[in-house]
This record gives sequence, C-alpha cells and structure tokens, in this order.
Amino acid sequence: MPKHGHTIVDRNRLRRRLREIGRLEVLPRLDTHPRDLDFLVRARREAYHVSFQQLRNQLVKLTEELL
Repeated sequence: MPKHGHTIVDRNRLRRRLREIGRLEVLPRLDTHPRDLDFLVRARREAYHVSFQQLRNQLVKLTEELL
C-alpha cells in the first residue's frame, strides 16, 4: 500500500516542486531579510492535487507574511 495513498513518484514530484519553489522564490526573499530565519515546509495531503503555480503562490504568500 502506498504511503498516504500516493506513490513514490507522486511524493518525489511534490518534493521536487517544493524544492524548486524554495530555491527560486523563498530563499532569495529570506536572504534579503536582516534576521536569520529557518524555514520548514511540510506538505499536506492536498498539496498533491494542486498545480505548481498554486504551490508557488501559497509559499510566496506565506513567506511574505513571515517577513
């Protein structure tokens, strides 16, 4: 039985998407902030069913709210 109802291919795809968004969008924003921050992302089950653009928009929004 797949973990959480998703195959390893699905989990890896989500992980690669989140890593890419972090590299392109989140980390550059954190680098410009004067405070040292750690940023941990835990994907919910719903994240498997949204587009890359939706993931990107949500992570960018959360990052801006934290800063």
